[in-house]
Amino acid sequence: MKKIILPVLAAVAIIAVGVSFSYHQKLGSSRAEFATLQAEEQATNARYAAAIEEVASIQESLQDIDLGEQGTQALQTELAQEQRLSENRGEQTMARIAEIKAGVEKADARIRELEEKVKQGDVQVAGMEKLIRGLRRNVAEKEEQIAQLTIRVAELQTQVVDLETTVAAKDQTIQMQTANLEDSRREKDTVYYVVGTKDELKDAGLIESKGGLLGIGRTLRPTGNVEGGAFMPLDTETNATIALDVDEARVVSTQPAGSYELSEYDGGMELRILDPAAFRANKYVIIVSN
Repeated sequence: MKKIILPVLAAVAIIAVGVSFSYHQKLGSSRAEFATLQAEEQATNARYAAAIEEVASIQESLQDIDLGEQGTQALQTELAQEQRLSENRGEQTMARIAEIKAGVEKADARIRELEEKVKQGDVQVAGMEKLIRGLRRNVAEKEEQIAQLTIRVAELQTQVVDLETTVAAKDQTIQMQTANLEDSRREKDTVYYVVGTKDELKDAGLIESKGGLLGIGRTLRPTGNVEGGAFMPLDTETNATIALDVDEARVVSTQPAGSYELSEYDGGMELRILDPAAFRANKYVIIVSN
């Protein structure tokens, strides 16, 4: 009997040891799998948190790109000021639009990178996809606003060129009119004078002796010919005197006596115009020196 029981007990003991060993193996394997699952869950949570943080960062960067109603209005005001022909203002506005465009493009690149990370990291949840779609809409809106502003800039630049052309044409017209007015004024206010001895002026055909008897009492008077004389111009509006380097002089042309005076001055003579309008009644002044 004992011979039968001992082998049975030994077999039972061996089976028990085997079962216990198998159980411990399965328990160890389950613990390892649990640890792996736990680590994967933590990694997934970390990726999700990082994705959420990136979404918030992108959204913040888009908000910093001030192209809302107030931002657009501010740029429109800047563009309107460009019509005042301020080249620096136009360049500043274009630089601002370029800066905004670069910011939007950078945000768009970050969104694409985030989408790729989400796909690779198995964080494809409905909430995350919704957030990314919202970012996409925000970027699209800003791209549309940038396109509109760019068109507006082109329109205003064309207007500026047209305005510059118009202003230049008006300036040229004004300059021509001013020059014409000045020419007309100068022509109206200018007289032409000549100074010479009696013989010199006679030889030039400018004066002649008339009247008298047997050469006595004859007077000098203009012939009416002014072609042969070396007349000098004098703008009576800007200069009312004629300096004469002679000891004696008299005017033989028909200027009214009260419109001028002759007097000694600085070792010579000086003709001073007292009434320019009356003096200009005869454009040619003939002065005989003795």
